[in-house]
Amino acid sequence: MKVFGVVFALCCLSLASSAETTKSAWPKMAPIADYLIPRDAEIALARSSAPDSIAKDAAVMVFTKTGFQTAVKGTNGFVCLVARSWSAGFGDPNFWNPKVRAPICYNALAAESQVPETVKRTEVALAGGSESKIQEGLKAAIASGALSVAKPGSLSYMLSKGTYFSEGQGRWLPHLMFYVPETDLKNWGAGLPKSPIIGFKFPDERLTIFLVPVNRWSDGAVSTGAPD
Repeated sequence: MKVFGVVFALCCLSLASSAETTKSAWPKMAPIADYLIPRDAEIALARSSAPDSIAKDAAVMVFTKTGFQTAVKGTNGFVCLVARSWSAGFGDPNFWNPKVRAPICYNALAAESQVPETVKRTEVALAGGSESKIQEGLKAAIASGALSVAKPGSLSYMLSKGTYFSEGQGRWLPHLMFYVPETDLKNWGAGLPKSPIIGFKFPDERLTIFLVPVNRWSDGAVSTGAPD
């Protein structure tokens, strides 16, 4: 998954599905209705991305037929939302999968860069843009300064049991994501033997994401330590 980055940038969704190489069952965007969730259910799912001590005071955004909208105003700087499939990494076979649900909660620094990127991806998608058009739009917006590059200290929580990345990955593992300007993965020890840190670079977005699995879901339940 990238995530999600959101995607997720979301960029976050491709980290969970990057190993999948099968031909996509969703070569283009499905009908908008397939991506929608009842408003109250989406708010609850978004909040489940982080512990209640954080999520209860966070702003919450929901996806509608016209894009992401603020449903709940926050007071602590965090922003929670449920990223959709087009927050995946480019080339991901689940890029248009309407089943994808990626609850994520950004701290204030991460929200400055990652929420506008999610909004931009969604705008292009809803305008009928292809995966390549979304990629081109992001690259141009970052190059022009219309979208900002992540600042050190940018963090997101992805601790929801309601996450769904793909048939093969399911909800994967509860984890934290750290967003920084492009850097060498080895600076964080990412990918080294027995290191708990996973790192991915996204040159088009001038971004590096570090992912750290944790052992508890947002409700405090202990994770089994295996993707499900």
